[in-house]
Amino acid sequence: MTTPPSTATAPGELAGRREWTAFVVLLLPLLLVSMDVSVLFFAIPSIDRDLAPSATQQLWIFDVYGFALSGLLITMGSLGDRIGRRKLLMIGAFAFSAASVGAAYATGPEMLIAARALLGIGGATLMPSTMGLVRNMFRDERQRSRAVGIWSGAMAGGIALGSVLSGVMLEHFWWGSVFLINVPAMVLLLVLVPVLVPEFRDPAPGRFDFPSVPLSMGSVLPVVYGVKESAAHGMDARNGLIILAGLAIGWVFVRRQRGRSDAMISRELFRARGFAAGIGLNALASFAMMGSAFFTTQYLQSVLGMGTMEASLWSLAPSLAVGAAAPAATAVAQRTERSHVVCAGFVIAAAGFGILALSGTDSLWLLLVGSAVMSSGIVTVMALVSDLALSTSPPEKASSAASLLETGQEFGGAMGMALLGAVATAVYTAEMPDSAPDVARRTLPGALSTGDGSLISVGREAFVHSMQFASVVGSLILLAGAVLALTQLRRAALSRPSGVR
Repeated sequence: MTTPPSTATAPGELAGRREWTAFVVLLLPLLLVSMDVSVLFFAIPSIDRDLAPSATQQLWIFDVYGFALSGLLITMGSLGDRIGRRKLLMIGAFAFSAASVGAAYATGPEMLIAARALLGIGGATLMPSTMGLVRNMFRDERQRSRAVGIWSGAMAGGIALGSVLSGVMLEHFWWGSVFLINVPAMVLLLVLVPVLVPEFRDPAPGRFDFPSVPLSMGSVLPVVYGVKESAAHGMDARNGLIILAGLAIGWVFVRRQRGRSDAMISRELFRARGFAAGIGLNALASFAMMGSAFFTTQYLQSVLGMGTMEASLWSLAPSLAVGAAAPAATAVAQRTERSHVVCAGFVIAAAGFGILALSGTDSLWLLLVGSAVMSSGIVTVMALVSDLALSTSPPEKASSAASLLETGQEFGGAMGMALLGAVATAVYTAEMPDSAPDVARRTLPGALSTGDGSLISVGREAFVHSMQFASVVGSLILLAGAVLALTQLRRAALSRPSGVR
């Protein structure tokens, strides 16, 4: 690796004030990337008035960011290992700033979609770069665990903060302001990163495997798209074929990676059992986090009748517990066996789902407590298994390892929304009367749109029952995750490769 001698930390060496200051700077892109997932929640009505996008264009304004981000994570992780993580971070920060300005001053829906796509490309460079740099700056196991814990808490909090911050900005400014808030932070990043953050790269990366770029995108994007479409509109032949196409391309991609010495995904990463276990358990945690969001946000707005701003402010409340959970979990894990703490995290999250299953049609505090308990358990799992996957990967492959973690998280989140959303939708539809209009039988917002008081009351009861049922399913899946964590992480502890810190 190439590092400035004054800032590099040798294996086991404690990071000092310079590294921790650099870490705070690296939290800026993390917060912004996670915030941009939810920043449009309030802005869409204003965008509709000014740009008049079609229904299809509105969907792409929302979704193209996540698609570009998830499709390019693997590519950007491999690129960062080759050209340098700090260099890629700087390029991504510049692209993110330029795209933010383009989005803010978009004159039509096509321009806004293009800017959102560029934001996703920039985000794909930022996330694996920041986590890869954290892996290299903190070589002491205890310090790295604490840094990853803070990193995980900030990422989870950023998603909740994005919707609230966008609502506050829109109270005083036009819709483009929700994008311009990215620019000062990115300019600060561009100024401070060259001063504080050392450069790291793989000293012998081999040639960049260009044909694997479209293969990696072709394996990720169709699956994520198909799963999300199935969650929103139900599984049909079209969505099934899209998912199968992605899986087929993924099989070709994996075959190519296994047969090349300069593969985009190094085989070294999977020599330690802890790496694969970390990716799988992290994806399962994301499954629960995003799956619960499918119905908790609807509950606040459609069952309790809150406005969007009020609902987002209440949904921010559980983040206070999340912010403390990850650092606390890493501190506990340093004093006891990691597998026990991860197992406990899954059990706590399952208990949170259990609390959600007790909710009625007027149970705001029960919902908030359940969400806080569940999110705290999930972030505990994410922090510890992310640290495990990074610590068992070779330092020169840290960005590639981080990109696989993030890609698995994208898959897990999409599957959570699809599966728990499908369970909730099936229960809701079954409980609605056959005489109800189709629009009311499909979704609760559809029932609300009819204006029929008795039908709305039935719809709210049906939705709550569907949430309760989906919560029980989620709780059972997380308990299975607890068993997996206990068994897989114990085996991973026994198979940790020599020379990997």
